[in-house]
Amino acid sequence: MVEVVSAGNEVLIGDVVDTNSNRLCALVTGLGGLVHRTVMVRDDLDAIAREVAGAVARRPALVFTVGGLGPTSDDRTLEGVALGLGVSLALHPDAERMVREKYAEFHARGFVPFPEMNDARRKMAMLPAGARPIVNPIGGAPAVLAQAGPTAIVSLPGVPEELVAIVEQSLDDLFATVFGSAHYEERALTVAIQDESAIATILQQAECDHPAVYVKSRAKVLGSTPVIRVTLSARGADAASVEALLAPAAGQLLAQIAAAGYDVRPDAPAPAAD
Repeated sequence: MVEVVSAGNEVLIGDVVDTNSNRLCALVTGLGGLVHRTVMVRDDLDAIAREVAGAVARRPALVFTVGGLGPTSDDRTLEGVALGLGVSLALHPDAERMVREKYAEFHARGFVPFPEMNDARRKMAMLPAGARPIVNPIGGAPAVLAQAGPTAIVSLPGVPEELVAIVEQSLDDLFATVFGSAHYEERALTVAIQDESAIATILQQAECDHPAVYVKSRAKVLGSTPVIRVTLSARGADAASVEALLAPAAGQLLAQIAAAGYDVRPDAPAPAAD
C-alpha cells in the first residue's frame, strides 16, 4: 500500500497542475504496487504533519511527500514530516555536503550568483532526526528518506524534472525492498459501440467472476468514431501468475461481448512492467 501527500499552495489555487502525483501513481502501478490514497494540502505545517501522522497510523509500506523542500520560508514539508513523526529537525552533515557541492557546481556553470552556503541553502539540509538524504541528480535540495516502523517516507521536490530524476536514478534499492519482483500488466479491448450501459452487465459479471482483475470501461474516440475501451489489469508475484488472471477474464469478455452482437477486438498488449 502506498500513499502520496502533495504540498503546495500553488497547486490548490490552481496555478500549477499536480502532474507529480499522477507520475507517482503510474510509477507505483508499474512496479506492481497499489496507491490507496493521495491528498493535496497547502504549505501549512499542521496540515502536513496531520497527513504524515495519519499515514503512519495506517501503516502503508511507502509514503511519498511532494514539494516543499526548497530554501524559502513557505517550503515547510520536512518540518511537517518531523512534526508528524514526533521528532526534531537537525542539520545533517551529508545533506549539507550535497547542497554545498551542488551550489558550487551551479556557480561554476553560471546558474547562481555565489557558491557559498547561506541560511536559505543550509535550510535544505535540515532533516527530521533519523532521516537520511537521497541524491538529487538535478536540483539543489536532496530528497529525504525517513522510516517510521514499517513505513518508508520519501520526501521529493516539487519540480517535476527533479522528481523524475530522483525516482529513476536514486531509489532503486528502496523500490526493490518495497515492491520486490511484483509484476503488473494491463490489457484492453475496443468495443464498437457508444453506449457503456449496453455492456455494463457483461462487465459486472466479469468483475464477479474474476475479482483479482480490475475491469474499467471508458468512452474513447477512435479516428472519428466513438468507441468503448475496456481495460483489464492485474498484479501478482510474477508474469505467469498475472497471465493466469488476465487471460480467462479477457477471453470471457471477448466471447460475451461478441455474443451480445457487438464488434469487439483486443488491442495490442501494453508493455509489461516488472
